[in-house]
Amino acid sequence: MKLFTRHILFVVAALAITSATSAQNKRDYTALVNPFIGTGGHGHTYPGPVMPFGMVQLSPDTRLDGWDGCSGYFYTDTVVYGFSHTHLSGTGIFDYCDVLFMPTTGTPNFNKFNNASPFQKKNEYSTPGYYKTFLDKYKIKVELTATTRVGVHRYTYPATGEANIVIDLQHRDEVMDSWIEVVSNHEIRGYRCSSSWADNQRVYFYAKFSKPFKSYAIASDDVVQIGKSKAQGKNIKLVLNFDNPGEVISKVGISDVSTDGALKNLDTEVPDFDFKKVQVAAKAAWNKELSKIDVQGGEPALTSKADTNLSAHKKQTIFYTALYHCMLAPNIYNDVDGKYRGFDQKIHVAKGFNYYTVFSLWDTYRAEDPLFNLIDRARTQDFIKSFLAMYEQGGLLPIWPLASSETFCMVGNHSIPVIVDAYAKGIRGFDAEEALKAMKSAVNRDQFGLDSYRRNGAVLADDEQESVSKTLEYCIDDWCIAQMAKMMGHGDDYTEFIQRAQYWKNVYNNQNGFMQARVNGGWLTPFDPTEVDHNYTEGNAWQYDFLAPQDVETLVSKEGGKQKFEQRLDQLFTIPFDNHGLNLPDVAGLIGQYAHGNEPSHHMAYLYNFTDAPQKTQFYIHKIINDEYSANPNGLAGNEDCGQMSAWYVISSLGIYNIMPGQQQFQIGMPQFDKTVINLENGKKFTILNHGASVSRSNIYLEGMKLNNAAYNKVYINYNTIYNGGQLAVTSGKTVNKAYEKGLEKPYSVIKDNLIVPDPYINAPAQTFTQPFYASMGCADAGAKIYYTVDGSTPDENSAAYTTPLLISTNTTVKAIAIKNGKKSFVDVSTFQKLRNDIDLTLVNKYLPDYPAKGDNSLIDGLRGKLNWQLGNWQAFQGNDLVAILDMRSVKPITQVSLGTIQDTGAWIIFPQYVQYYTSNDGTNYTLAATVNTQVDIKDTKVQIQEFTAKLNTSARYIKVVAKQYGPLPDWHANKGEQSYIFADEITVE
Repeated sequence: MKLFTRHILFVVAALAITSATSAQNKRDYTALVNPFIGTGGHGHTYPGPVMPFGMVQLSPDTRLDGWDGCSGYFYTDTVVYGFSHTHLSGTGIFDYCDVLFMPTTGTPNFNKFNNASPFQKKNEYSTPGYYKTFLDKYKIKVELTATTRVGVHRYTYPATGEANIVIDLQHRDEVMDSWIEVVSNHEIRGYRCSSSWADNQRVYFYAKFSKPFKSYAIASDDVVQIGKSKAQGKNIKLVLNFDNPGEVISKVGISDVSTDGALKNLDTEVPDFDFKKVQVAAKAAWNKELSKIDVQGGEPALTSKADTNLSAHKKQTIFYTALYHCMLAPNIYNDVDGKYRGFDQKIHVAKGFNYYTVFSLWDTYRAEDPLFNLIDRARTQDFIKSFLAMYEQGGLLPIWPLASSETFCMVGNHSIPVIVDAYAKGIRGFDAEEALKAMKSAVNRDQFGLDSYRRNGAVLADDEQESVSKTLEYCIDDWCIAQMAKMMGHGDDYTEFIQRAQYWKNVYNNQNGFMQARVNGGWLTPFDPTEVDHNYTEGNAWQYDFLAPQDVETLVSKEGGKQKFEQRLDQLFTIPFDNHGLNLPDVAGLIGQYAHGNEPSHHMAYLYNFTDAPQKTQFYIHKIINDEYSANPNGLAGNEDCGQMSAWYVISSLGIYNIMPGQQQFQIGMPQFDKTVINLENGKKFTILNHGASVSRSNIYLEGMKLNNAAYNKVYINYNTIYNGGQLAVTSGKTVNKAYEKGLEKPYSVIKDNLIVPDPYINAPAQTFTQPFYASMGCADAGAKIYYTVDGSTPDENSAAYTTPLLISTNTTVKAIAIKNGKKSFVDVSTFQKLRNDIDLTLVNKYLPDYPAKGDNSLIDGLRGKLNWQLGNWQAFQGNDLVAILDMRSVKPITQVSLGTIQDTGAWIIFPQYVQYYTSNDGTNYTLAATVNTQVDIKDTKVQIQEFTAKLNTSARYIKVVAKQYGPLPDWHANKGEQSYIFADEITVE
């Protein structure tokens, strides 16, 4: 913690020096950045130097695995393994950390763990473009800086004839191939291809050293290759030895194209060994970027020494660190000559733009990209040109591109809202027709439930996991495509996609007001909106209940109007979160059920602006800003996610927020600083004033506004109003001015064209039954009529009209359709199956609560688990064998028995070693009747189903089924030693 005390004092001193001038270009914004924010908790950031959006992220590696090692660094670690050249900022999956350099002294060692050194926080310092630490084991001072494509190291050694630099190409993820070559006594070059989150990620590098090394040793599989200047393999390391060098500067250029490209990057960006010059240039580059938003004030002045941690500049430190984090990704990926490796793995040239990678689009489309459309339009245009290049070379707009791979991480196709928001806000220097074609292609493919979405008007939970989240995110993409088509004059496309943008209505259960999974023509039951399960992406029903930002007013009306919608939001922020269901650390930053640590919640506090209580937007924005962010290492509510967590803070601190990309409106919240100046690329400035920000921390409510000195009475402001320059002055106070708020004009977000009829639903206790039951039907549109059939034919207005519940007593298929004013919904289908009632099942070992299938009788319910095990129809067992006893109530002839299982080696789901079947007439004395061994090796990574079938040809009342666990995962597995799972469904007896 001493580091932060020093940092704050340094910030205060720096501000005292600069406060005499208000000139933007004289201010040192980097003094207000603390790169250690987010390196603790679950922020997953790194502290090392990087240029804005730079290809090189040179940073210490202190943690090699585990969820909190995703960036390669964790704040509380005390041992450093070395300094690698690529890092990811705030992701929830680990990768990168390529080409590790580690200075050492003494006898060279090829084991990375033996090379590691303790270090102390008091010796560690970071600021934009510069990092330093001290290696206690070797008494070496390490300093790092960077240009866009080059990492520069400065090592200061003690007096020794054995000063080394170890270059480790095996470090971190799985190496597919690598090589290294000594070019001269000043230069080396090499290559590394690895596979982790990104497949076949290639890094070429070229390094030059300020002093000659007197000797070197190359090792392959930790065996020194005597007399060789080059080696290739999967475990390659190089040790360079210097004779009492004092100081050695290493400059390392990287490339995804070739070592020649890396050399050209190196010689172009760092032609000499002037470390200080590179450091100064990096600082200047960061000051230029950070100066795009100038904030002043923000918190009351100190009143006592006890308020040190609440200094007037704490909030500015959080703000500028957040803005800094926004600019760490995406990353430039082309060399200085424009060459880059495309998704087709061929080399291309970016002509007239920079090609980027590392787009965490599911996260950043919500706040970071709208922020860039205010302060970085030119770069946004390059982002879109990069998207289109990926489409041309890989056949698909990016979802989560990393290096030259598509990871397909997260749900939705969210390069689409980024493109459309830019186009709507006047960024049009790209091929719009090509973009529209690419967007339509992306959402019309058959992947991740999109075929179910188009066929049913929603992704059905019968077909796909995370079905509710996918439906809602696909609707957002479709709304964006509709807006693009409308702006371009494509009427037919607009009609199609504005209808699809309303499919959220098909997962809206008007009986309880939640977005709920559709199963077998009805709703998933039992249903608990607070449970985190596989029907939502990293969340529960509460955290997705308001994800229709393209059609808020319709959602308000479905909730029963503004007052009931306000009450619903109140529940979101006050119902306690008890963390049951799936244990997902992403669900963090909790205020009631609101989870600020995960992005789907990020717009929700602003929805109060659509009610008669906009003061609650102001209240909760203030609460989130102050409770979920701090200037400490654990100062982020969740993963940084390549800038989104910080972008929310930045743009909310301005007092505005764009809840839906493609819309012109920014919601007004509460500006957090006395004065904010947005320096726009068109040369104009937009100034936001809130002089109450520094008067009292309790001034959180809006009491009045003026736009360009004229009274302003809207709780939104249009993009063009900001981009044309001007001034918004806010008066804030401690109490709610209800008279003022009553007169404020509400924002608008509603779909009025081509309204759809929501799908009907069929309510039933279960898909399988033993006793007759009644099934009822309903529709979220009370004015629609429901027609149905039970004979398998497709219903229409000539079919039976639904009036009373249907009696179901035999195997039955019910199809229903809702019709209103000639418009039809999709056809809804329910299939009901009558179970045999002559078998009882007892599970000796209980299944895992996270994977219960349909409960205790799932293994004999007649419903088969699908190849996509994440749909939840499989029962899981871990640590214990599956042991089940079937009681057929009397002795019966048995010809065959079978157990269905599934294997997905990567997910630890392994076929049983064998399944044994025992028979008994009394339930006490059992005889082994058959043993069936697995026919599939654990190394077969294909997801597949295997039936363990045995011919018995005997008579018995009881059958005991024992499925033997594989046990701990083998040494070659990425998660060796972890206990494997058995996933089973179904037991059949003939």
